[in-house]
Amino acid sequence: MADSADLEARIKELERRMAALEDIEAIKRLKHKYFRCLDSKLWDELAQCFTEDATTSYTDGKYSFQGVEAIIGFLKKSLGADTVVSMHQGHQPEIDITSETTAKGVWTSEAGLIITDRNVATREVNFYYDEYVKVGGQWKIKHTGYRRLFEEAWNRGETKLVANMFAPPKA
Repeated sequence: MADSADLEARIKELERRMAALEDIEAIKRLKHKYFRCLDSKLWDELAQCFTEDATTSYTDGKYSFQGVEAIIGFLKKSLGADTVVSMHQGHQPEIDITSETTAKGVWTSEAGLIITDRNVATREVNFYYDEYVKVGGQWKIKHTGYRRLFEEAWNRGETKLVANMFAPPKA
C-alpha cells in the first residue's frame, strides 16, 4: 500500500499532466481562432490572439513584423479586400509546454486564396513555428511565422465563385 507522501506525489504529477493537457488544448483553440479570424477578416478579434510585442516571420521571413499593430496592418493590407477570399487550416500540431507560462508549437498549414477580380487562385502548404505565452491566464501568440513547403498558382479560367461571404448581396 502506498504511503501518503507517495500518494501526494502521484496526485501532484497527475495535476501537472492535466494542466499541461488543458494548456495544449487552449493553444490549439488559440491557433484555430487565429485562422478563423484571419479568413473572416475579424481584425480586432485577431489582434486579441497576439501579445502587444508579438513578432511574425511570414513566407520564410520575407514579411517580418514587430508589434500587434504592424502585424494586423500587414494582414489587413494583404487579405482585407473584399476581392480576396482566403482559407487557412492548421493540422498536426506539435505543442510543447516549456514552462507554466511558455510553449512552442509547430503546425502544418494549408492555405488557399481566390482573388475574385483577377479570377486567380493559389494553394500553399507551410510549416508554422510559433511561440506562446500565458498572459493573465490566457495563452497568446508571442511569435508566429512559417516556412513554405510549396505554393502553386493558377488562372481559374471558366471557374466561377458561386458563394462568398464578402461579396455584396445580389439584387
